[in-house]
Amino acid sequence: MMMDGAAFKPKVDLSDTLGERHGREIEDDFGGKGIAVVVPDRSATDQQEGQLQQTMVGGAAVYLTETFYISSKKNTVFEVRLTDKGLCLKKQSNGSTKEQTIPLKDIIGCRCLRSKRRSRGSSSCTCASISSSHQLKVVEENSGEQDETDVSAYLYIYAYILKRNRRGGFRERTTITLRFRSFDRYEDNNREAQKWRASIKHLVAGEPVQKFTYQPRDTRKMLIILNPKSGSGKAREMFQQRVAPIFAEAEIPYDLHITKKSNWAREFVRLRDVYLWRGIVLVGGDGIFFEVLNGLFEREDWQTAIDELPMGIIPCGSGNGLAKTVSFLYEEPFDTKPVLASALMVVKGKHSMLDVVRVETRSNIMFSFLSVGWGLISDIDIESERLRAIGGQRFTVWSVHRLISLRTYQGKVYYLPALVSQTNGGDGVGGNHPNGGGIGTLKHSVSYNTTLNCRDCRGLTGQDGGGGGGGTIGGSCDACDTNFSDVLSLETGTNLDSFRPRIDSWYSATSRKSTYFSTVDSIYESDKASNDDPTQNGGGPNGGVMYGPPSRLPALTATLPDTWQSIAGDFVMVHAAYQSHLSTECYFAPQSRLNDGIIWLLIIRAGVSRSQLLSFLLGLSSGTHIPMQANEHIQMVPVSAFRIEPAGTAGHMTVDGEKVECGPIQGEIFPSLAKVMVPK
Repeated sequence: MMMDGAAFKPKVDLSDTLGERHGREIEDDFGGKGIAVVVPDRSATDQQEGQLQQTMVGGAAVYLTETFYISSKKNTVFEVRLTDKGLCLKKQSNGSTKEQTIPLKDIIGCRCLRSKRRSRGSSSCTCASISSSHQLKVVEENSGEQDETDVSAYLYIYAYILKRNRRGGFRERTTITLRFRSFDRYEDNNREAQKWRASIKHLVAGEPVQKFTYQPRDTRKMLIILNPKSGSGKAREMFQQRVAPIFAEAEIPYDLHITKKSNWAREFVRLRDVYLWRGIVLVGGDGIFFEVLNGLFEREDWQTAIDELPMGIIPCGSGNGLAKTVSFLYEEPFDTKPVLASALMVVKGKHSMLDVVRVETRSNIMFSFLSVGWGLISDIDIESERLRAIGGQRFTVWSVHRLISLRTYQGKVYYLPALVSQTNGGDGVGGNHPNGGGIGTLKHSVSYNTTLNCRDCRGLTGQDGGGGGGGTIGGSCDACDTNFSDVLSLETGTNLDSFRPRIDSWYSATSRKSTYFSTVDSIYESDKASNDDPTQNGGGPNGGVMYGPPSRLPALTATLPDTWQSIAGDFVMVHAAYQSHLSTECYFAPQSRLNDGIIWLLIIRAGVSRSQLLSFLLGLSSGTHIPMQANEHIQMVPVSAFRIEPAGTAGHMTVDGEKVECGPIQGEIFPSLAKVMVPK
């Protein structure tokens, strides 16, 4: 028959019956190079669930192997192997062989789909190649829109491959499309695709591959709480455009709730049945993480809640200290695409223990994950709020202002030095869319659909737009353009007489066309609550009471033991931190780890020159702010507890960037008390 306007006669007779082809080695000269293609044996053993034959190749355990073809280049085939290391692509072309492995840690998910029935008048042919029809649309198997004439089963594998460069690196999005069409029935092809999907899902989840079916160990949804006012106020847009598609690719169900006022998130987790979810993801800045952390400690069952609910952060605030810290410690690219880095982090399902500091003031008890400050940095943090619209740059602008009009504060600082063994502990490394971008569909307390409908280009589920931007392979607007890499599409052979044996090729499906692939109706249910009041579905009789571990320190008004060190006088600032970064650009404590049990106490005394302070502020971005030589004015001390006693109420005090009353304050560290989501 005619294919793409040209007659093609295969050099290999692919019209054999399946029974005749089993276990045979078929010789195909592929231009005279004599490459042998072994057709997989699809005998009765393939029908038995759980009978996985594992082999060893090059020191890697191989679970599945299949030969795929690729178009345009007639002499090219791919041997694809799924191993315990990742997805190995062995390319054979004109006698040469190249091999690349996509690590399992870079794969976030995969989905089995089927081609969509084409509109009347469009040509439809089961032997048509993928790339010859770049408008390919795929749907779920039982959507009612599938093309019954196409017996192929499509497996989409979503990977974000780490590329290193001088700036640290970036994640490049790659989608591998495997088209299974070795059989003349869709059910048989789909069974093969489902085997690959299940095995990949098991391996990505860190589970043994024992069956060719996959069911998550924890079927609960993820709770997502979004603060629309954080940072420059673009959290909604960022979630819809950058985060929701990644959750869809990873097939993670979630409930999305959008905060309405200050402390709404705190009340929500304090009063709701949080065990309906398997984790909490905060979309915003460090402030919303602080709210939720303290809301959990206000529950009578705080120990169970803290232990069972790891917390993740997707940075949409001004500072984003915790998100930057986690990415930095795990060597994840962050600076170029911080939202992408953190979204990939939370879908992995991994977590690390997190140190928490119990903070006590004259009127409040709270739990902190980032820092406690008094003086210069706290002044900059609080007073620059009026410049919130410019994002993180507000800190730089206000730093210059505060340096010119420098303040000092009188008081006393006490601290309990950390044990030397403590410092070696821990495994802590171990713009708005022009037309809204569909943001109007985000409502309070409603789960966001995985089927994203971009109003500007109709790139996913909307009607076809102009310029070929419609359909399911992504839109052409700025919101859909994520500057990701090419997509690789491969196909198996088939026994159909009309089959063209070398189908599809590497094709440059530009980022505007390859952003999202799923067109399935959402499997993510909304929270059915009809009331936005967080007190619905239960509440605590002791609302607002802070629980958590009891203090081991003397009362705030009591005298401290002689084992504590003390400094009295005038201070430019005192800042206690327990994460490496206080913000994206503030590398405050280079030696800090997530769970090392250490508070890093920075003290800058009055008398420091402005040139020294300028050097200090400039060095914060690179972690070189602490003088190499002993300095009587600037010192950083590892401690396990501290107390600050201002002589007056002038200046600002902050806990995790939140303003608190200026007065006596003390803190003590509780190592590994909470859980935070990490990449691996």
